[in-house]
Amino acid sequence: MKLGEIRHQPRHLINGRWVSGATTGISVNPSDTREVVAEFARADRNQTELAIAAAADALPQWSLSTPQRRADALDLAGSELLARKDELGELLAREEGKTLPEAIAEVARAGNIFKFFAGEALRIGGETLASVRPGVQVDITREPVGVVAVIAPWNFPFAIPAWKIAPALAYGNTVVFKPAELVPTCGWALAEILSRCGLPAGTFNLIMGSGREVGQTLVEHPRVNAVSFTGSVSTGRRILATTAARQAKVQLEMGGKNPLIVLADADLDQAVDCALQGSYFSTGQRCTASSRLIVEAPVHDAFVARLTQRLAALKVGHALTRGTEMGPVVDGAQLEQNLSYMAIGADEGAEHVFGGERLERETPGHYMSPALWLAEPGHRIAREEIFGPIACVLRADDYGHALELANDTPFGLCAGLCTTSLKHATHFRRHAQVGMTMVNLPTAGVDFHVPFGGRKDSSHGSREQGRYAAEFYTTVKTSYMLA
Repeated sequence: MKLGEIRHQPRHLINGRWVSGATTGISVNPSDTREVVAEFARADRNQTELAIAAAADALPQWSLSTPQRRADALDLAGSELLARKDELGELLAREEGKTLPEAIAEVARAGNIFKFFAGEALRIGGETLASVRPGVQVDITREPVGVVAVIAPWNFPFAIPAWKIAPALAYGNTVVFKPAELVPTCGWALAEILSRCGLPAGTFNLIMGSGREVGQTLVEHPRVNAVSFTGSVSTGRRILATTAARQAKVQLEMGGKNPLIVLADADLDQAVDCALQGSYFSTGQRCTASSRLIVEAPVHDAFVARLTQRLAALKVGHALTRGTEMGPVVDGAQLEQNLSYMAIGADEGAEHVFGGERLERETPGHYMSPALWLAEPGHRIAREEIFGPIACVLRADDYGHALELANDTPFGLCAGLCTTSLKHATHFRRHAQVGMTMVNLPTAGVDFHVPFGGRKDSSHGSREQGRYAAEFYTTVKTSYMLA
C-alpha cells in the first residue's frame, strides 16, 4: 500500500459514536516511507471537551456497575487481542517499526493484561476493622477515582495503553484515551475492540491529536480527575505542575538511562546477550533500555570485543522481513536526534567503537546501524536519554565503583547486574537506586502482572501494572457505623 492508497482512516470514538476530526493527519511506515498507513482524524479542543463530558456523564453508571460486568468486558477485549495477535502485530510493525516477532508479542501482552484485570475486577478488596470505640464498625473500601485521561507514547502502542486502560475500567473509572500521533492506527484498533465489548456509551473514548491541543486540554480540564502519562521528562514535569495546581491525581512514567553492570565473574556470553537485547532490540526505543554498560576492568576489553562482533552481525532491516533483528527508527525526527548524539559523542571525546551510521535498504526508511561508544561518566551520551540504538561502555574498577556509577544518574527506572556472585547480587538488589532490578537478565523485559515504575526523574506517583495499579485508579473510603 503506497502513498495515496490509504488502508485505514481512524476516527474518534466519542460517547459511543465514531466521528471525524476537525483536521486530519497521516501516519507513515518507518520501514518504507512511501507507504501511508493511515489518514487519521485529529481533534481540536472542542472535540476533546466533548469526550471528557461523555466520560463524566457515563461515570455514575459504570462506577456502580457489577464487578462481573466489568470483568466480562475486559475478558472479551483480552480474548480478541490474543486471537488477532498476528494481524494486529503486523499493523504495529508497519506503523511503529518494531520487528514482527516483537510486535506480535506486544499484542499478546496487551491481551494478557486485559485478562489479568478482568480477574482483578472481581477481586477489589476492602477491610473491616474493629473500632477503638465499643459498638462501632469500621469499613475501608476502594472506589473509582473518576474520569481518567490516558496519554500514551508511541513505542509500545498496544501494551502501554492496555496497562493503563484495563485497570482504569476494572476499578470503575471512565476513560479518555489519547494515543501518540505516530501510532494512531494502533490506538484506533484497540479502541475499536473495546467499542464492541459491552461498555456503556461514553465509558471509553478515543481522541487523536496533538499534545499541545488535545493533551493540554485533558491535563487542564476540571472534569478530568486523574491523568496517567508516559513520555518525556519535560512534558511530565509540565503535566505535574498543571495537575498539582488543580489537585488532580497524576501518574508519570518518564524514561531512563539504565545501567547494566558486568562483573569480572560474569558469564561473558550471557552478559553480551543481556546487553545486546537490552540496548538494541526494539531499536533501543524503550525506557528500560540498558544504554549504560558498566564493565569491570578485567573483562572490559573482552566484553567490548564480543559485543562489537555481535553488533556487526545484527540484521537491520524492514520490520516485516523474516530474520530482521532490529527495525528502523520510528521517524525522521528521532533519527536526526540519534545522529546528533553521535556528533555529540565525537565532540566530547568519547571513543567511537561501532555503528551509528544512516543505512540504505531496499525500501526507503529511517534505518541506522546500532552504535557503541567508550565513554566517561560525565559525557552527555552517558547521562542523557537518547531513545535509540546507541549504548556506551563505562569502565569500573570493582563492584563498589560499578554500583556508584550505576546510581550516578538523575534517572532511576531499572538497573541490571551480570554476575555469578550471590553476595554481589543480593547487595545490588538492595542498593541500586531504581524501581526495578534484573540479575543476569536484560533490563528491558518485564512481566505484565507485577508493578512497573522507577524513582527520581523516571517516575512520579504510584506504580503501574499488577495489583499495585489499584493505588492510582481507586480512592480509599473509611466508613464508620454504629452497630
